[in-house]
Amino acid sequence: MKFENFKENVKDICKKIGRRNFIIAGAVLLIAAAIVVNFAVFSDDKDEGFNYDQSAGMNGDISTTQPQGGNASTEDVDSYFSSVQITRQRTRDEAIEVLQSVVDNQSSTETAKNEALSEINKLATTMETEANIETLIIAKGFEECVAVISGESASVVVKSEGLAAAQISQINEIVYQQSGILPVNITIIER
Repeated sequence: MKFENFKENVKDICKKIGRRNFIIAGAVLLIAAAIVVNFAVFSDDKDEGFNYDQSAGMNGDISTTQPQGGNASTEDVDSYFSSVQITRQRTRDEAIEVLQSVVDNQSSTETAKNEALSEINKLATTMETEANIETLIIAKGFEECVAVISGESASVVVKSEGLAAAQISQINEIVYQQSGILPVNITIIER
């Protein structure tokens, strides 16, 4: 009996929420999952050559760790940056495609369409900010760079054989100026 009541309550809730809103919620969850997967790709601890503890940096202490398994070849590092950029672009394209399908669906409500358009705009802004960060960091003399913004945090992977405190400050400043993300929420990874 309790199960039947529960089942009826769930049906009532589903009717109140509506099919379109479930589609929107699913699209948002898909985008969130894509961002988490993207972030996981950049936060692969086994390949990190540099781990900067932001709170330690305030005292001038920088902790670095050496890459595990010896030195990676230049080709491996170069292919890493290319691979990450391609994966990130595919993930974002898929998320935008899902959102665009909500916008294009004639049975979607105006609220659903507006929410989907808002998410598309947020993704576009994030993509532009990441591109600006990467361009400015490369302009500071780094050969390769990938930036990933996820909410109020950012991860920056740079090709380097050792980061000086001044370089870390430059990266933090660029990310803060472009995104407003505080240095305490910025992770810098040396590759």
